[in-house]
Amino acid sequence: MSTPAPDVVRSAYAQLAVTDLGAARWFWVDMLGFHVQYEDNSTLCLRGTDELTHHSLVLRRGEIAALDHISYRVRTPEDIDKAEKFFTDIGRPVKRVPRGAGTPGVGDAVRVIDPLGFPVEFFHGIDRAERLIQRYDLRRGAEIARLDHFNICTPDIPAAYAHYKSLGFGCSETIEGEGEHELYAAWMYRKQTVHDVAFTGGAGPRLHHLGVATHESHQVLRTADLFGALRKEHHIERGPGRHGVSNAFYVYLRDPDGHRVEIYTSDYYTGDPDHETYRWSVHDDRRRDFWGNAVIESWYKEATPVLDLDGNPKLVTDALLDESAVQVGADGLG
Repeated sequence: MSTPAPDVVRSAYAQLAVTDLGAARWFWVDMLGFHVQYEDNSTLCLRGTDELTHHSLVLRRGEIAALDHISYRVRTPEDIDKAEKFFTDIGRPVKRVPRGAGTPGVGDAVRVIDPLGFPVEFFHGIDRAERLIQRYDLRRGAEIARLDHFNICTPDIPAAYAHYKSLGFGCSETIEGEGEHELYAAWMYRKQTVHDVAFTGGAGPRLHHLGVATHESHQVLRTADLFGALRKEHHIERGPGRHGVSNAFYVYLRDPDGHRVEIYTSDYYTGDPDHETYRWSVHDDRRRDFWGNAVIESWYKEATPVLDLDGNPKLVTDALLDESAVQVGADGLG
């Protein structure tokens, strides 16, 4: 009999290692509009306007730019114990992190290296934060509302899909080939949106991007205009555009360390119990961009390394399938 999985509520926060905390503050706070909840000499805890928890993004000073961990909130304190047992029973590294020993504001937690090689935290308790939903006077930049999702690079998409299914995640959309095992990408959720986590086929484990939501498409366009106005347009990597998968209006940016962020809006509800997975063909050039615009090489090939539980960079394994090698109209690099 398999060990019960923890009851995951949603993607909650990401912690990134950055080499220059001041430059990171300029990008994420001044330009994107995250609110500072906590700050010291080595750490920034940030949140969006709609978020009532302590943070959704943590930036900490590090020797190399990397993903420290992604974090999911679980429904009860008992689910932390379930997470510890679930990952111990499948033979994965597990570390218990009591309140005060980990990220500021977060209660008792467990951190693991999951079967895909990613550092993942599960927690329940977190400090509450002031309601800023109608503090329009504090809004600036992209007016980030909330963290929406993680996108991770992994060499084995079917294995990633199977692992997250075992954690109770649903699947909103996929990109598939014609063969039985040709799964190129998948979008999976616990909250009732398109995704909390998505998988991009490629060398991994690496973090492809963080997806942060804003309310309206004009805020995505404003973000691009702000970077252009300051002659910082080199931070814009791709877009603005509209995805086929998820229907989201987007722009991709790179922070001063190269961490990728997607400013994201206009996806859809997935909460019905009979919600069906929408399956895109890898030969449909609208999948990555609904207007058929080309996907640039860096978007497919570059990503953030990840750290193990001791803070050391993890080795990367090459992909089994390469979506970028599928030549489809303007999209694809084959």
